[in-house]
Amino acid sequence: LCSTFLDVALLRSLLFTAGLNLPVAVYFHENQFVYPARPGDSSRFQFTALNFTTALAADRLGFNSRYNLETFMQGVGAYLQKATDMDLSSCLDTLAEKSTILYPGLDFSRMDAEQSMPGREVPVIVWNHRWEHDKDPDTFFRVLGELAAEGVEFRLIVLGQSFLRRPKVFALAGEKLRRHIIHFGYVDSERDYLRLLRRGDIVVSTARHEFFGLAVLEAVRCGCRPLVPDGLAYRELYPERYRYPAGGLKPALRSLISQPRAIMDRNESRALTEPYSWPRLAPAYRDWLSFS
Repeated sequence: LCSTFLDVALLRSLLFTAGLNLPVAVYFHENQFVYPARPGDSSRFQFTALNFTTALAADRLGFNSRYNLETFMQGVGAYLQKATDMDLSSCLDTLAEKSTILYPGLDFSRMDAEQSMPGREVPVIVWNHRWEHDKDPDTFFRVLGELAAEGVEFRLIVLGQSFLRRPKVFALAGEKLRRHIIHFGYVDSERDYLRLLRRGDIVVSTARHEFFGLAVLEAVRCGCRPLVPDGLAYRELYPERYRYPAGGLKPALRSLISQPRAIMDRNESRALTEPYSWPRLAPAYRDWLSFS
C-alpha cells in the first residue's frame, strides 16, 4: 500500500531487481493536476508526471473522492495530449479499469465522547485548516474584516497547522480581529482541539482545492454547521444548503450569523458524517486490498 508521492514505477523496478513480484495498491489523497501552484513554481510538472507513472505502475488505485478521480483522469488526458507523435489515449482506459473511490474513514468515538457546548448569544466561527495559500485565508479574513467593520457580532476560533512560510494575512488578522478572537493558532492536544471545535457554531472553508476535507468533517461531527464552496469535493459531501457560490461567502456567512441559532443539531451532524465512519467503510478497504 503506497501513498500519492511515492514513485511506484521506481519502487517496482527495485522490487523486481530483488526478485519480489508484489501487488501494489496506491491511495491518492490528492492529485497534482489541479493543485493551485504558486506563481512561478514549475515544480508541479514534476509531480504531475510522477502521479501519472505511479498510476500506470500500480495494480489498484484508490481515490478519496469522485472529484479527485475525475480531475485526475482529466489531467492525465490533457497530459497525454502533449505527446503529439503517438496515441496514448488507451492509458486512460487502463487507469479507469483499476480505479475506485474510497472515502476516508474516521474514528468518531473521541469526537462523540462529549456533547457540543450549550448555545451562545454570539455565533462562533471556526477556521481549522492548514495555514497555506491553497486554503485561501485571504478571502476568509477579508470577509470577516468587512463584517466586523459593519458591526456584525461574532467570535472566532482559528486552528490548523502553520509553517515557517505562513501567509502574512494571519498576523494581520490576529491583530485586526483581536476583539473577536477566542483562540488563534495550532493546538498540540487532540482533546483541546476537539474541545475548541465543540465551542464552534459555523465552520468555514475557503479552499481553492479540496479533495475531501477532513477538517470540515471533524468540525461538523463536533456540532459546527458547514459553510463551504459550491465546488471541489464538497458537492459530494454536503447538500446545497451548506454551500455558497463563488464570491458568495460574505452574504452567506452574514445570513447564518443573523439567524437565531440556525446551527446543527446532533441528528443533522450524524446524518452528514456517519457515511464516513471507519466501521462503515472498512469492508470496502478490506476488499480493495485483497489480492487473492
